[in-house]
Amino acid sequence: MAIWDDLLSDRDRAVYEAYTKDNKVLGKRPVVVVIDVTYGFIGLEPAPILESMKTYRNSCGQEGWDALPRLQLLISTAREAGVPVIYTAGTPSPFRGGGWASRGRGNRDLEWVGEEEMNKRTLGDVVAEEIAPMPGEVLVTKRAASAFSGTPLLQYLNEMDADTLFLAGTTTSGCVRATAVDAACASFFVGVVEECTFDRFELSHKVALMDMHAKYGKVISLDDAQRYITSDAEPILKTGKAQ
Repeated sequence: MAIWDDLLSDRDRAVYEAYTKDNKVLGKRPVVVVIDVTYGFIGLEPAPILESMKTYRNSCGQEGWDALPRLQLLISTAREAGVPVIYTAGTPSPFRGGGWASRGRGNRDLEWVGEEEMNKRTLGDVVAEEIAPMPGEVLVTKRAASAFSGTPLLQYLNEMDADTLFLAGTTTSGCVRATAVDAACASFFVGVVEECTFDRFELSHKVALMDMHAKYGKVISLDDAQRYITSDAEPILKTGKAQ
C-alpha cells in the first residue's frame, strides 16, 4: 500500500489507480541529487521538530535525522556503482528576498566556526556531516526551491549525458517537488526515493509524493533504488568513485 493511500477516498483511489497504471520507466544513466539536507533543515542535533525549530525555523527535526542512515545507504550505493552524487544547499544573500527566498530566514544567529568562516554560509546552509560531499563531488548552491533555478545543474547533467535523476532530501513538498517538476520539464526520468525524503508536515509529505508519482516521475523504495543502481544503471564515473 502506498504511503498516501490513507488520504484517498474510494473514488480518488480508483481514479489514481487508473491514471497511474502504466507508471513509469526510468533511464539508464542516473544521477543522485541530494536536496538541502543541511543543518538548517534537520537541526544541529536530533530533537523533536518544535524544539529544533527554536534554532532553525525551517527544521524538520527528528524526521531529518531519521533519514540520514537511509541517505547514507543510497549515497554509498551510488558511489560504489559509479553513479554521480550531486548536492544542493541554500546560500545567503545580502539582498532582500521575496516569496520563497524570505521563508525561514528568521533563524537566530549562531556562533561562527572560526574567523575563516565569517564570510561563508552559516551552519544552517552546511550539508550534514554524515552525508557530506566527498572531494570532487558537486555542491550546487541555490536561492530558490528548484535545484535548476539559477544554477548550473542542467549543464552538469548534460555534460554527463545523464537521463535519470534519483531525488532525495527535503522538503518533499517544497524543493524536492520543485526539482522534480523542472527535471520532468527538461525531459529527465525522475525517481523519488521515498524513504530518503522528508518534510516538516506529514500531510504535505504524503500528498507531494502522490502528486509526483502521478505527474512527474516515479516514487520508488530505497531497496528498489539500490537494486536499480547496482543492476540496471550504466556507470557514469568510470572508476566507480567520485571524481
